[in-house]
Amino acid sequence: MTNAVGGKSIPSHVTLADVARAAGVSVATASKALNGRAQVRESTRVKVQEAAAALAFTPNFFAQALNSPRTGTIGMVTSDLDNRFVLPILLGAEDAFGSGSLSVLLADARDDVLREHLHLQTLLTRRVDGLLIVGRTTNPRPPVALMADVPVVYVYAPSTDPADASFTPDNVQAGRLAAEHLIATGRTRIALVNGEVSYAAAQDRAAGVNQALQAAGLQLVGGRSLFGQWGEGWGRDCARLLVRGGEPVDAIIGGSDHIARGILDALRDERISVPDDVAVIGFDNWDLLVRESRPTLTSVDMSLEQLGRAAAQHLVDAIGGAPSPGVVAGPVRLVVRDSA
Repeated sequence: MTNAVGGKSIPSHVTLADVARAAGVSVATASKALNGRAQVRESTRVKVQEAAAALAFTPNFFAQALNSPRTGTIGMVTSDLDNRFVLPILLGAEDAFGSGSLSVLLADARDDVLREHLHLQTLLTRRVDGLLIVGRTTNPRPPVALMADVPVVYVYAPSTDPADASFTPDNVQAGRLAAEHLIATGRTRIALVNGEVSYAAAQDRAAGVNQALQAAGLQLVGGRSLFGQWGEGWGRDCARLLVRGGEPVDAIIGGSDHIARGILDALRDERISVPDDVAVIGFDNWDLLVRESRPTLTSVDMSLEQLGRAAAQHLVDAIGGAPSPGVVAGPVRLVVRDSA
C-alpha cells in the first residue's frame, strides 16, 4: 500500500533506506544526518531532513538503540511499590531523569529476590543505560548480580559492597537533631520509644540521640532506648509506663511518627499537657500524621524526594563516565510544630 504526498507515491512503511534514496545519500549518511552527528555537511543534513519530512518518516527507536551505545532509558527496581517511603524517592528520581529527557522503566520486585532478578534481566535485555535500585528499609542489602557492565546506584537501602554507589538518609543526624532541639528548649529528662531493633533506622536514630545527650552530659530516661514495634499501640503503652514510673520525664522521642502519635494519645489520656509538661518529637514528617495530630507533631523530615533526585543525578553522572563509589548520607531537617 502507498500514500500520495505532493503528487508522489510514498510507501506506507517508510524506512531509513527510503529517506536515503530520496535524498541521494547513503543509509549511513542519512542516519548521521537525522541523529545530529557532526560528520555531515549542513547542506546534506538539510536535504535528508527535507526528504524525511516529505516521506513522513518516523524513526524506529529500537533500531536506533541497537546502533547506539545508549538507549536513553533508565531501569528503576523497587522492593515495595506500596511502601510510603519508596514513593517520594521514586518521584524525586523521576523528576531528575525527566529533566534530562530520559525514559524510565519501573519494576516492583515486591521484596522477592527471584522476582528482582527476573526484573533486572528483563531490563538488561531492553538495554537500559543504568539501574536505580530502591530498597524498602535502610538496612544494607547485598549488591545485585549483573551479567552486563551497567552503572547501578542504590537508594534508601545501601549496598553492602563499598565499591557501589549508595544513597541513604542520615538517620544518625536525624536522631541528633531531635535530641538537640529538646535540649535547646530546656528538656533534660528525655526518653526514646523506638521501633524494631532489627531496623538500621531504629539503631541509627538511637545512636544520634545518644550522641547529643552525651555531649550535653545527659542520658536517656531508663538508661536505654525502648525498642519495640513501629505502631501507635507501642507508643501508647510505653508512654503510659514512662509517665506512671518513678523516674520523671519531660520529653519523649518517638522512633517514627506513628509511635509519636501513640505517645500523644497516651499523654492526653493521662491529662499531661504537651508540650508544657512533656514535649514529643517523631521521625519521617508524614504529612497525614503530623498535621492531624493533637497538638501538631514536631518531626524530622528525611527529605526522601531530595534523596531520590540526588541518587538519580549520580546515576546520570555514572552513565556519563563519572562514577563515584561509597555511601552518601542524605540531609535531613527538623520541622518544628506545636508538640515540641
